[in-house]
Amino acid sequence: MKLHFEPDLDYQKRAIEAVADLFRGQEINRTEFTVTAFGTGKAGGIGRLKEDAALDAQSELGLVESELGIGNRLTLLDDEIIANLKDIQLRNGLAPSSALTSGDFTVEMETGTGKTYVYLRTIFELNKLFGFTKFVIVVPSVAIKEGVYKTLQITEEHFKGLYSGQPFDYFLYDSTKLGQVRNFATSPNIQIMVVTVGAINKKDVNNLYKDSEKTGGERPIDLIRATRPILIVDEPQSVDGGLSGAGKNALGEMNPLCTLRYSATHVDKHHMVFRLDAVDAYERKLVKQIEVASLEVEGGHNKAYVRFVSASNAKGTITARVEIDVLDGKQVRRQEVTVQDGDDLEEPTKRAIYADCRIGEIRAGRDNQLLEVKLPGGEEFLQPGQAVGDVDADALKRLMIRRTIHEHLVKEKRLAPLGIKVLSLFFIDAVEHYRSYDADGNPVKGKYARIFEEEYRRAAKLPDFVSLFKEVDVTSEAEEVHDGYFSIDKARRWTDTADNNQAGRDNAERAYNLIMKDKEKLLSFETKLKFIFSHSALKEGWDNPNVFQICALREIGTERERRQTIGRGLRLCVNQNGERLRGFDINTLTVIATESYEDFAENLQKEIEKDTGIKFGIVEKHQFATIPVVNPDGSTGMLGFEESAAIFDHLKAEGFVDTKGKVQDTLRTALKDGTLALPVALAAHLGAVRDVLKKVAGKLDIKNADERVTVKTRQAILESAEFQALWDRIKHKTTYRVHFDNEKLITDCAKAIANGPPVSKARVRVRKADLSIGQGGVEAKEHAKDSGTIITIEEGDIILPDVLTDLQDRTQLTRKSLVRILTECGRLTDFKRNPQAFIEIAGEVINRTKRLAIVDGIKYQRIGDEHYYAQELFAQEELTGYLRNMLKDAQKSVFEHVVYDSGGVERTFAEQLEKNESVKIYAKLPGWFKVPTPLGTYNPDWAVLVEVSGEERLYFVVETKSSLFVDDLRDIEAGKIACGEAHFSALASGPNPARYIKARTVDDLMDHT
Repeated sequence: MKLHFEPDLDYQKRAIEAVADLFRGQEINRTEFTVTAFGTGKAGGIGRLKEDAALDAQSELGLVESELGIGNRLTLLDDEIIANLKDIQLRNGLAPSSALTSGDFTVEMETGTGKTYVYLRTIFELNKLFGFTKFVIVVPSVAIKEGVYKTLQITEEHFKGLYSGQPFDYFLYDSTKLGQVRNFATSPNIQIMVVTVGAINKKDVNNLYKDSEKTGGERPIDLIRATRPILIVDEPQSVDGGLSGAGKNALGEMNPLCTLRYSATHVDKHHMVFRLDAVDAYERKLVKQIEVASLEVEGGHNKAYVRFVSASNAKGTITARVEIDVLDGKQVRRQEVTVQDGDDLEEPTKRAIYADCRIGEIRAGRDNQLLEVKLPGGEEFLQPGQAVGDVDADALKRLMIRRTIHEHLVKEKRLAPLGIKVLSLFFIDAVEHYRSYDADGNPVKGKYARIFEEEYRRAAKLPDFVSLFKEVDVTSEAEEVHDGYFSIDKARRWTDTADNNQAGRDNAERAYNLIMKDKEKLLSFETKLKFIFSHSALKEGWDNPNVFQICALREIGTERERRQTIGRGLRLCVNQNGERLRGFDINTLTVIATESYEDFAENLQKEIEKDTGIKFGIVEKHQFATIPVVNPDGSTGMLGFEESAAIFDHLKAEGFVDTKGKVQDTLRTALKDGTLALPVALAAHLGAVRDVLKKVAGKLDIKNADERVTVKTRQAILESAEFQALWDRIKHKTTYRVHFDNEKLITDCAKAIANGPPVSKARVRVRKADLSIGQGGVEAKEHAKDSGTIITIEEGDIILPDVLTDLQDRTQLTRKSLVRILTECGRLTDFKRNPQAFIEIAGEVINRTKRLAIVDGIKYQRIGDEHYYAQELFAQEELTGYLRNMLKDAQKSVFEHVVYDSGGVERTFAEQLEKNESVKIYAKLPGWFKVPTPLGTYNPDWAVLVEVSGEERLYFVVETKSSLFVDDLRDIEAGKIACGEAHFSALASGPNPARYIKARTVDDLMDHT
């Protein structure tokens, strides 16, 4: 198998553009510099003073050249960077930064949406646009390091195809191979170094900070510093090093040009330039749908149950929080209570079963918490999270493994015919529970391995799955379909070792080499391995697009742990050709957990709230204060608290929220129906306010696996002459061509450039600083009084670049078309003033205008009678849905139940179709019914047959939307709908063809009859 990468996903391109646009106005440079013994290169960085004065001082001290190298050089001023930053933030709906407080910039992307691909492609874009060549990727763990390296390997051909074969080198930093660092500094090609923060943040023991013959006598860190690398930090919340900031200090030691920070769960949100959060990704179906199969213990209160939660020492009083079974009225419920040494638990529980159950010693040390529970016949010592008197833990784990196998085989039966291999992932509490070793060092199956094989053989005998095991030796198969991925010590034994020291990192690397290098192999049907057992060390860095089940055989409790756990399986799946498949009908991640699905959803939601700042269901007065706005003078800013409070007061007055800001159903209805309005003075901000409210008013829709049902067809309707007539009118496939009106495109491009942003001349900012040289090094302190003067440079000796070749490369338009655009735009004097800035602006404007022209010029043509969607697919392609998202017992529908996914609009429409006497039959079109478009495939909503006055039959394809106004739809969504309209127009050749319409209600549909 070979994985395919999609170069045109709109959200990924916007994330790449957000970073590249920070450097708008930067001239392309490929500057050679001198590496000195102090390791300073003549290059500037963002958010810090230029070092020319320091360099001159060092020259006067008589420092000697040692080597030549090539590094990044920044020519932009800080005020130009901040202007670019504000423009980007305004475009992406982010609060604008007031000042450039650092050279750190943040990209937030939900796990599974291609974060690694985005930052790797950003490297090539920055090189293409500005000539930057030196990049260091810093990661928190060996797992992520190996994942990044694997992605570099499998995207190498893809990136060379996109960027004209641009040569590049990449390597994993190894303290025993420091010659690679010398090559990093001196090579003219793109250089990408991948390193774990643990390998660079300990100066006293790290070869990075020591002189080495392998680097020509230089300290490797000095060579890196001299190149002014662009740092890319993957999962910075784990790299930075918490309050001590050891990791962040190590990043600073590299003297970066700037630092780009990528994660789904940022702690410090430095200068945010792009955001795709969990709610965005889920709503746009960029990740798998999440469902929870919960195994809750009910009635398990037959022993004296005590679980140790935590201990504390407050003002000399030592207490513990424990969970116990308390009699509450007539029912027993688990509750947390605070206890002290000597407490009798019969009193707080009011249950005789706790007679003679007492609290003993409590230790409350930070890393040494312990609780003694005195029971009849002895005592038990518990660490946090441990319990006595619970149900048989292994019996519960067996049921979880059984449920995982069942969910796996159900999906395998449905998805294998589509070329999709199904994988399941188990997170376990200790390696020894899966694999241990006898006295002679021979591997022995742990309890989880034994339980899995027993349950797998049991499942193979079930009538539901017997078709999957034809001609399969289940005895050997049960041993071959599962394996473990853990750290491996030098004796090749699996271990729980973490990444906090070099030995641990070496152990981890042995395992992750195997895991990463076999990624494609694991996705192939030729590999029998399907069930993967892993330790918590894999919480970051490893995922696989075809993980469809995650079973947590360990307690999920710490912050962000649910998001990290489900993140291992959120990525959309691929088939045997390595092609990404979309749609929740295929992409559903089932999490098997011991908490109720409601509790899992609530706790996951709390994690998202903590990470993103969203408070689901609550609108606050300041909620809209950071909405970006353009001021009358053209500057950018934020809406502000007063206007935000005015919007809140309006929502309260309209009954959309209560006095505490709690969202009411009326607001949810208004958002779905498109009827939300603001006072005239605030109406300009309606779009941004609506986007905020959609996130706040909604929730991440976690499904209950027990509510999942298979929806059957109504054969009487499917086989009826009426449906046959409807289907014959819409079943045919088409192909399309995009026709540009060249004259209109040239005119539109010229007009857009003419109205584009101004282009300024190059400028110099004058700064003055005192230098003091001491034992701590050279320190520069700027004069506030004498600094900050900006002088425009008259560059009379500018050599104008070949603007046509450059723009042709950026836009793929002909030179003839570009000549006309440039002459008609009337801004060629701007090209002479600042060639690079003009080329960038013109290239971007032309490409945006081209994208708008694609849909306008599209023409569809029916392929032929033999190319169509067969009616039999309704019965052959299994349709599943969830009880709370379907209209049950639909009488006129092709399916017994109508499955909907967009809330009130689709449900209301289905109900109205059932009640309207003129509607004879209809179908909610399944996900496999797709129309090709240049913007991705399009799946229309409904096919409907209407009978007018008992005689004339009319046929419709209906797209249901809460608003019929194109301006209210996303650009791509509106574009796909326009393509759908063109597709069905191409099929409308015979008598009484199907008509394509947009509707909110059935009344809108009947207006077309």
